[in-house]
Amino acid sequence: MNLGRPLEFNPEEALDAAVDVFWCKGYEATSMTDLLDAMDLSKSSLYQTFGSKRQLFERSLARYADWLSAKMTKELAEAKSGRSFIEDTFEAVANTAQQPEGAKGCLMANSANDFGQREPALAIPVSDGLQRFTRVFMDAVIKAQAEGGVSASADPHALANYLLGTMNGLRTMIKAGADKRSAKGMVTLILKALD
Repeated sequence: MNLGRPLEFNPEEALDAAVDVFWCKGYEATSMTDLLDAMDLSKSSLYQTFGSKRQLFERSLARYADWLSAKMTKELAEAKSGRSFIEDTFEAVANTAQQPEGAKGCLMANSANDFGQREPALAIPVSDGLQRFTRVFMDAVIKAQAEGGVSASADPHALANYLLGTMNGLRTMIKAGADKRSAKGMVTLILKALD
C-alpha cells in the first residue's frame, strides 16, 4: 500500500453524507451499503478513513453537534435579542411540520431515544452534543434577562434545560406527523415559560 497516495475524495463531504444517512435512518437501520452509496466510497476507503460503522457514527454525532451548535451560536449572535432568538428557533422548527426536514427529527435526540443508557460509549457523544445545545440556550436566556425579555428571577440553567427538552419533544411530535397548526400551538405554550 502506498501510504503517501493522496485521498481521491473529500473526507468532510463524505462525513456529511454519512451524517445525513444516520439522521434519516438511525444507526441500527443504516446498512453499510447505505453508507457506501451515500458517501460514494469503496468499502476499503471507508474503513481506512473512518474505521467501523460504529466509529463512523461517533464521528457523525460529533460532526452534527459541531454543525448545529455553530449554527445556533451564529443565529444568537445575529438575533435582535436573546428572546427573539429563542422564539425564532422554535418557530423555525414548527415550520418543519409535515416537511422532509421535520421527518428527520434531531440526530442527537433520535440517538438518545435509540440508545438511552444501554450503550454508554454512544451515550457520551450524545450527552456532550445535547449539553452544547443547552449552553447556547442558556446564553440566550442570560442575554434575554439582561435585555428585560425574560424574567430576571428565572434560573437560566433550568430554563435552558426546559427549552432543550421541549425542543426535542416538539421535534419528536413533528417527526411522528404533527401538523403545523399543532406544532405552532405547542410553541405558544412552550414560550409562556419565558414570561
